[in-house]
Amino acid sequence: MKSYKELDVWNKCRELVVDIYQLTNTFPSEEKFGLINQMRRASVSVVSNIAEGHGRNYAKETIQFLHISKGSLYEIETQLYVSIDLKFTTEENCKELFSKINDCIRMTVGLIKYFEKLL
Repeated sequence: MKSYKELDVWNKCRELVVDIYQLTNTFPSEEKFGLINQMRRASVSVVSNIAEGHGRNYAKETIQFLHISKGSLYEIETQLYVSIDLKFTTEENCKELFSKINDCIRMTVGLIKYFEKLL
């Protein structure tokens, strides 16, 4: 298997990290230790778990880390909705992010299915 750095899903999720950091730069400064921190940590968790899972010796372990990444993607999606509800951003502003998140989820699920076939 190729390096995790060559995985399309890892690269797409890295783009998401940058997008989340850019979006949260526009949030109120009082959210620095709240929603900003939570969203940034969740986005970094996605790529980190893909990389860590790739470094495992067994498909079962890799799948576990990919499931954690998928969970973090749903967490980010929810946090975006909360950000919209709090008027920190708009749904229109997040349209591309929602699309990217869905792409990342789809790609992560595809990788999970790949590793499940190896079991």
